[in-house]
Amino acid sequence: MAKFVLAGKTDCPHYAKAELLADSLQRSLPNFTIHKISILPDDWKEWLEATCKRNGWKHEQSPLIWRELVDQGGKGMLLGGFSDFFEHCQDYYSITSDMPTDIMLSVAAENLVTKMNLIVEEQQRVSLIQPLQIWISSALSPACHFLIPNLLSAEVFPQVSAICLHLLDLEGNEEGLQWLRMETEDLALPLLHQVAIHTDLEQAFQEADVILLLDEWWSDDTENEDEKKKKAKGISHLYTEYGQLIDARAKKEVKVIVSGGSFVNLRCSLLLNNVHSIDSHRFVTMATQLENEARAIIAKKLKVRTSDITDVIVWGNISGSFYIDLQRAKVFNYDGAIKGPPFFSQPVLQVFHDRKWLETEFQDFVRHQRAAVVSKTCQGAAMSAANGILTVLKAWNGISSPDEVLSVGVLCSGLYNLPDGVVLSVPVTFTDGKWSVLFEVTVGDELKERLQLSASELRQEKELGSENHMIVMNQEDA
Repeated sequence: MAKFVLAGKTDCPHYAKAELLADSLQRSLPNFTIHKISILPDDWKEWLEATCKRNGWKHEQSPLIWRELVDQGGKGMLLGGFSDFFEHCQDYYSITSDMPTDIMLSVAAENLVTKMNLIVEEQQRVSLIQPLQIWISSALSPACHFLIPNLLSAEVFPQVSAICLHLLDLEGNEEGLQWLRMETEDLALPLLHQVAIHTDLEQAFQEADVILLLDEWWSDDTENEDEKKKKAKGISHLYTEYGQLIDARAKKEVKVIVSGGSFVNLRCSLLLNNVHSIDSHRFVTMATQLENEARAIIAKKLKVRTSDITDVIVWGNISGSFYIDLQRAKVFNYDGAIKGPPFFSQPVLQVFHDRKWLETEFQDFVRHQRAAVVSKTCQGAAMSAANGILTVLKAWNGISSPDEVLSVGVLCSGLYNLPDGVVLSVPVTFTDGKWSVLFEVTVGDELKERLQLSASELRQEKELGSENHMIVMNQEDA
């Protein structure tokens, strides 16, 4: 079988002549097939250079014609331009062409008009599709690789027909983003409409419906005070700019999730300080990781599955001073004195009697478990982070039960006598796409003190990264 590829500028008369000659051969010969590639005149030079570079060819004019080696595989065999194709057809098929110049020009003009009409039709078709715009920062992080295959699904976005995924990496690793885009496209996910990559903030968060911020700034005990200040200042600068861009470019009903294990509450607070036209309820930080880590520890103690432990609450600074609260926690399928059907549950505090362990070792164990992952990998628990994001999105999109309690960091102005502008993790429920703080919990004096401590810690983090604080510190040093 002979398969020829004809590529040329849409307004090229020689491409038009080659086209008609190839059409004639295809009608006459049963095993002769052609594939046409029409390129707009403005795009021709770039396309030709890329194609020749990819195949190791040298060619400068329109058209470009090659033969595909259908039986052998491998790259095609370059024939050349119209004259080369014409000679080939005469030698092998004894078919020639005597098309007059005026007809060549007429066909070339018709090709250009047809191509432009096809482009307009495609643009109209695309304009009818309104894909959900999802932006992910630090897209080359391990968490993003775990996140993408499950994110672009009807289980997370049940009312969405198409998703446009924007992958942002400010470290400028365009090659890495290209590979990630190719991997994502290779998944052939039904909802995926387009994958766009970005290495700067020029288009960041444009028309965003969902923004997932995965940036990390891990610290260790060897850092001195100046290094910590520099890191805090970098966070403050970037998230101040993020907030301004989100305010100016994102949709007003955008959902913003700040994820990670470092400076999580601070980052969300910085966003909110610079957003004035979007409701603060559209911004949350994610404590679901801590919830699940605590559930796993309790489940191991009670010899049940992690999924059998529910309604664990995380209070405070997610990446700092937090407190795991079990006052509402329930356990299912517990092998104790009282048993029941699968839907039967018991309060964890009724079946777990070592209260001292819960207030001391248990709290420390959750902190140390996360620190151990970071110290070994210099990264957060990527799989757990991805799972936490999906859990919050499902609840936010109305897929989870409205009675399900999740811990998320939200703006706590007016709650528990906390100062304004503080983002802390509190228990919430999601109903009709909105979260509301759960007040059916006991907040005693000891817990209020813990929350005040977390608020103070966050205020210090914010001051550490502020310009005014840097000026004061420099004056003191002088």
